[in-house]
Amino acid sequence: MKSWKYRLKLFVEWCEGIGLDHVGQLRGYDIDEYYEIRSAKVAPSTLEGEMWTMRMFAEYLEQIDAAEDGLSDSVRIPDINPEDRADETSLSTPAAMRLLEHYRASEQDRASRAHAFLELAWYTGARQSGLRTLDVRDLNARYEDGEQSWVEFRHRPDTDTPLKNNRRGERPVGVPDEVARVVSEYIEGKRFDVRDEHGRKPLLASAQGRPTENTVRVWSYGATQPCVGGGCPHDKNPSTCEWTQYAHLSKCPSSRSPHPIRTGSITWQLNQGIPPEVVAERVDATVKTIENHYDWASKEGRWRRYRDRMEQRQDYVDQLTENQDFDNELN
Repeated sequence: MKSWKYRLKLFVEWCEGIGLDHVGQLRGYDIDEYYEIRSAKVAPSTLEGEMWTMRMFAEYLEQIDAAEDGLSDSVRIPDINPEDRADETSLSTPAAMRLLEHYRASEQDRASRAHAFLELAWYTGARQSGLRTLDVRDLNARYEDGEQSWVEFRHRPDTDTPLKNNRRGERPVGVPDEVARVVSEYIEGKRFDVRDEHGRKPLLASAQGRPTENTVRVWSYGATQPCVGGGCPHDKNPSTCEWTQYAHLSKCPSSRSPHPIRTGSITWQLNQGIPPEVVAERVDATVKTIENHYDWASKEGRWRRYRDRMEQRQDYVDQLTENQDFDNELN
């Protein structure tokens, strides 16, 4: 809803600028002119989203007789390649690894909230809303017993932490031992000992309780600033740079919000050779969505997956041909 409101807000501002005050005045050539203007200013994927919203808006206007019939048919939707639809501003694997290496080795920053956030965001590939839902009880650290550790994503709408896909989005997600160890250290040492208004103990906690999604986004910008783990690629002095101030963290060109971390994580998981079907279950997405929007896997990673699938198919065929009846049918 926020995205639709923002996209239509831009259109309304444009209409006001050319003197269109009522939706009944809209004609196909007006929308086509807006399309041309926006196509010169935004990426193809952004334009696609805006024009889909525009078409739905026009269809609604037609349904209530507020605009002429056929207006929605005049809304052009750009035909773009899947590669153009993907998000290229993801947190890259080298950048993520540099940050994680710094956090893990730093006496000051290890097991901080920023560190715990980045470990969870990168190794689960979860959405911003999913990270916000986590409680302390949702971490199942088993590294001391030599067993697999995991975090549980639960749909709890009655206490203000729904998952995007409701109960279908509920899942356990395995994490490496070091991730579980870091998050455990954060809970025991640097986490604010607070509860939210429903009496639950948020894992990623502010001093006041469970953070809003906007607060999580700000934390993400702070956790991914490159100067956290080294020099500034933008020739800034971190001690005087305004981008390091809380209110300006998002202005750093290299800092990332949760969604680009999710994008980078999914690409990294695919490059590790994890099948798309498995990645899809881990991050609560469909395989098609991953292939269209997230799969910026390297050529090496893609071919590794292709070879794995080929070997799986060959194993299946070999097993079948070992069966005499199947062999006879072939003959």
